[in-house]
Amino acid sequence: MKQLKVKIIENKRIARDFYRMRLASAYLAKNSKPGQFVEIRCSEGNEVLLRRPLGVHRISDGGIEVLYEVVGKGTELLSRKNTGEMLDVIGPLGNGFDTRAQEHKSTSHKILVAGGVGVAPLAALAEELKKKKTRVTVIIGAKTGSHILCEKELKKSGCEVRITTEDGSKGRKGLVTDCLTSLLQAPNSQPPALYACGPTAMLKAIAKIAAEKRIPCQVSMEERMACGVGVCLGCPVKMKSGGYKMACKDGPVFDAKEISW
Repeated sequence: MKQLKVKIIENKRIARDFYRMRLASAYLAKNSKPGQFVEIRCSEGNEVLLRRPLGVHRISDGGIEVLYEVVGKGTELLSRKNTGEMLDVIGPLGNGFDTRAQEHKSTSHKILVAGGVGVAPLAALAEELKKKKTRVTVIIGAKTGSHILCEKELKKSGCEVRITTEDGSKGRKGLVTDCLTSLLQAPNSQPPALYACGPTAMLKAIAKIAAEKRIPCQVSMEERMACGVGVCLGCPVKMKSGGYKMACKDGPVFDAKEISW
């Protein structure tokens, strides 16, 4: 982890209220892992005091990408940043997805489930898995078709992509859990491993499915991570073993079966 000054290579609107930002940093490119995040300072003055935690969306040789939704003053200021400007960034932070723990024959098929902008950290994970010649299916869900992100990029990387929307405007009408249940019921000689990121209610439902099917599942929690290092205690996740862990320091990725939902 380092505090860095990094240059914006691109800050592009890719859908309504959604932006993709490319940052040049050899350090972040070398040290970032899928599932980790960075803390970005959105304002040089006192207009916005707290940094914004953004998941590592993609990792390249020269830097990283972040994907974010404009939902408040901080991200609105971030959306105004121009190519060539410098950003104050701390990262990489947190613990990402552990693919090594699930690299065995019984889980050669990986299913990634994304809810809305929860697709952000799963893109980097999908690209890493495809480099290992792994079969990857990605389920992307959102309220409406205009909120479906990264479909083309994931297909280009070699993933099978399934789309669900609550209003039926794109793909299958319903929830990602409906699509996941159908996928798990299909004839398959090898049970999959699950990775998910999205709203807590979605993650809870996926964790329940994983427990019933007895398949491994890792979830990336979408908590409000203010400090990014576990000091402010603002992002507690209740554990079945008792007590709490901090999403920013101990996560944001957890084994689903360890969380007290």
